[in-house]
Amino acid sequence: MQKITEQESLYRDLDKMSTRELLTNINTVDKTVPLAVESCLPQIESLVDIIADKMLAGGRLFYMGAGTSGRLGILDASECPPTYGVPHGLVIGLIAGGDSAIRKAVEFAEDDRVQGWKDLQLHNISGNDVVVGIAASGTTPYVIGALDECRKNGVVTGCITCNIDSPLEKAADFPIVCVVGPEFVTGSTRMKSGTAQKLILNMMSTSVMIKIGRVEGNRMVNMQLSNEKLIQRGIEMIQLEINGLSSESAKDLLLKHGSVKSAINAFRE
Repeated sequence: MQKITEQESLYRDLDKMSTRELLTNINTVDKTVPLAVESCLPQIESLVDIIADKMLAGGRLFYMGAGTSGRLGILDASECPPTYGVPHGLVIGLIAGGDSAIRKAVEFAEDDRVQGWKDLQLHNISGNDVVVGIAASGTTPYVIGALDECRKNGVVTGCITCNIDSPLEKAADFPIVCVVGPEFVTGSTRMKSGTAQKLILNMMSTSVMIKIGRVEGNRMVNMQLSNEKLIQRGIEMIQLEINGLSSESAKDLLLKHGSVKSAINAFRE
């Protein structure tokens, strides 16, 4: 494999640049990331479709990664329940080293080939589920070991990586390979590679949630009412759907039924 993520930065003498030069150059290289993601759309499409099909049949989505990649998976998983009103166990993020590694790196946790599968077994992984491994390098043993065991046990797998022909790509049924080129700081995959992973995760989870019916029109009609901002947003959504309804009545409906969708359906029954 070609370790593009480890290639020398296209920029030299970063420590001699002014603040404006640093920011301008980082911004310049960041602009290339969406174009790299665009080239992966067919791969992303295939993975989204299989995840949606599995979820509609009662399955779950797991993200697995180490370091930045693991944290990005956890971030995406944690945002699905409040945004789309799905159960917390529907999208699950796992990180090498366990939850303590979210805030502080756990040394050598990513090098354990067997722990990833053990972590999945704690969640009763089955053939109904989909496991997506996230690793910019495509060489993380924690992730690759888990995907290898998934394949042996009939669990559909995908991956997001930034190197071509990596072991992770070969271990996944539905690989997404997003080549972003050398990082601004040589080897710092929290930068362009991490940005690409975040964009792809946003696209994946959003598209899946739409396909399984958690969005109507362009609105988050199943969002959790976890703060006053979201309650007010829900009130406005209901008023857009039910002409002439006062904000007070819309709020009463919303709080009684727990979601925009349920409130509107109850009003129309």
